[in-house]
Amino acid sequence: MKKILSIIVPCYNSEDYLEKCVNSLVAIQNDVEIILIDDGSKDKTPELIDQFAQKYPKQIIPIHQANAGHGGALNTGFSVASGEYIKVVDSDDWVDYGAYLEIVTFLKHLIQKKQSVDLLISNYVYDKVGAKHKKVVHFPHLPKNKFFGWDDVKLYLGQYLMMHSLIYRREVITKRAHLQLPTHVSYDDNIYVFEPLRHVRKMYYLDVDFYHYFIGREDQSVNENVMLKKIDQQLLINKRMIKFFAEHIDPNTSLGRYMKFYLEIITAVSSIILIRGKKPEYIEKKDALWQYIKIKNTKLYYSLKRRPLGICMNLPTKLGNKIASGFYVVAHLVYGFN
Repeated sequence: MKKILSIIVPCYNSEDYLEKCVNSLVAIQNDVEIILIDDGSKDKTPELIDQFAQKYPKQIIPIHQANAGHGGALNTGFSVASGEYIKVVDSDDWVDYGAYLEIVTFLKHLIQKKQSVDLLISNYVYDKVGAKHKKVVHFPHLPKNKFFGWDDVKLYLGQYLMMHSLIYRREVITKRAHLQLPTHVSYDDNIYVFEPLRHVRKMYYLDVDFYHYFIGREDQSVNENVMLKKIDQQLLINKRMIKFFAEHIDPNTSLGRYMKFYLEIITAVSSIILIRGKKPEYIEKKDALWQYIKIKNTKLYYSLKRRPLGICMNLPTKLGNKIASGFYVVAHLVYGFN
């Protein structure tokens, strides 16, 4: 029987977290395939994956490959997935059973009615280490209980369609976007979110708290210090997004306006990490990023630079950098994003 949902789980040195992740995913049987990809792990992750596959042979597909990074693991997953829809779950995250059941039931009903959506959106939870209250990112301005298109999408600061909130129809990834992610590069999840949006026409929002995003560990790629060490990888991803937007997207459409909104926050993240790095070479890289935007698309450059985040990231002098850094601290307290 063909699976409704393929869940791709890239795994690298995940022995401390994988059991919780997998246990949350195998809670639903028959309709879901779980593709566990050992991306050249050096701990007990490969053995754990094989044990899970032996325990759940009808659900779990084990794959072992040489290390290719998160994006390389996802590329493998795309090639193997057979479900009508694709969900990516990182190996240190997990899903809520009630929301999971509602999502699979909804997708199953769509298939039975010979209907489909290009993109299913749900909520995600910042499960931050040590936090008493877990922040839920939901989308109160999206239409509910109906199919909708880009003209109906209204999202505001802090409400971004991140990887955690998205389930794509498989053909959007594999047949329309022909998505291939960069290998050995962090932050490729932004490409996974961004580029297929061009091929999304029909959407649906389920207001359920599905995905639990485990955040706050010092070794995570979104940790500020780690991001600074990997800033060239962040910039590579950011520039690919800028180039893609400049070459393929009409900014005057509803889709273009949302994609510019998403590109704005990614560029702001790159800029503020560099500003907080303080060293002259980091400030030079920040300025070079904005110059890259100007070269690729002058209208996009001025549009982003005149918006609040762009103004904040380009304030002159050291005082301007301190103001931008202060803005980041406040935003961090409000949104708790790393």
